[in-house]
Amino acid sequence: MAASLSPVAGSAREVLELLRPWVTGGGEPLLMHTSGSTGEPKPLRLSHAAVLASAHAALSRLGGPAQWLSALPPTGVGGLQVLVRSIVAGTEPVFLDEHAGIASAAAAMTGSRRYASLVPTQLFRLVESGRAGDLASFDAVLLGGAAAPRAVLERAAEAGVRIVRTYGMTETCGGCVYDGIPLDGVRLRIEDDGRVAIAGAVLADGVGEWLVTNDLGRIDDDGRLHVLGRADQVAVSGGVNVPLAAVESTLRDEPGVLDVVVVARPDPEWGQAVVAFVVGDLDRAQAAAALERAGHPRTWTPRAVHRLDALPLLPNGKPDRVALAGDGFPG
Repeated sequence: MAASLSPVAGSAREVLELLRPWVTGGGEPLLMHTSGSTGEPKPLRLSHAAVLASAHAALSRLGGPAQWLSALPPTGVGGLQVLVRSIVAGTEPVFLDEHAGIASAAAAMTGSRRYASLVPTQLFRLVESGRAGDLASFDAVLLGGAAAPRAVLERAAEAGVRIVRTYGMTETCGGCVYDGIPLDGVRLRIEDDGRVAIAGAVLADGVGEWLVTNDLGRIDDDGRLHVLGRADQVAVSGGVNVPLAAVESTLRDEPGVLDVVVVARPDPEWGQAVVAFVVGDLDRAQAAAALERAGHPRTWTPRAVHRLDALPLLPNGKPDRVALAGDGFPG
């Protein structure tokens, strides 16, 4: 199957049927695309061996085969892997788009074990609507694609949701680090410049032995990875280098914050102005206090903090940072 599964015309169910002979019999690499959250998507070739290595490692870490809820588009590697893992496990997924919501989709599931894969925005909406408990029957809910606010994770846990936070990308055939621990066969290291590097059988064709990501991170003595943000997200504001990801991560952990994105905008006075967009309860003084408590300079404080009912999203569910940095929003 030398098919390009991105973009795909059709439903996840139709893509599942296209994938069956490829997963079971092999074939040419799949052509997938990076998410393009901060730039133009680029094509990547994912070999049969790499895709299946990822699927088997994920199922092993989660505790074995299970029935999956398909809740992500198959044009992204997260949604694609849900279908691949279902085929590998010999189970039939239940498709969220064929049901009124997660509660009815979960009711249609017959497997003794069940998994789901979501992006933080989906979890946020369930928490906000008081429906997080709809996920309580799942043995694991994978959460990836972006960082999730602590307040959202805590409220989901209180509702009985078993969250597994994942880290990975299209280049690694999906999540390859679960709750900070690499899947079997995946190796991690931190480069001299602080960037996370990944090796293992899950890498896309042409990447090389090690994939040096654009994410900053650290690895604890127990081997647990902590992702600190993007290496390229640094604003120069009034001559001060402000790491946007560190500011965003700090604000995300504030109790009243349900979602947050921090961007840089051109500014005639400062060169670049740091601006925070928050879903929840946070003002500039509270942001400054949070950064100070975390040991960061007060000069990192956003010049403006704007509250939104919801963040603008890309089709893959990630925040649209380009839109927020433009003129279509306050600031």
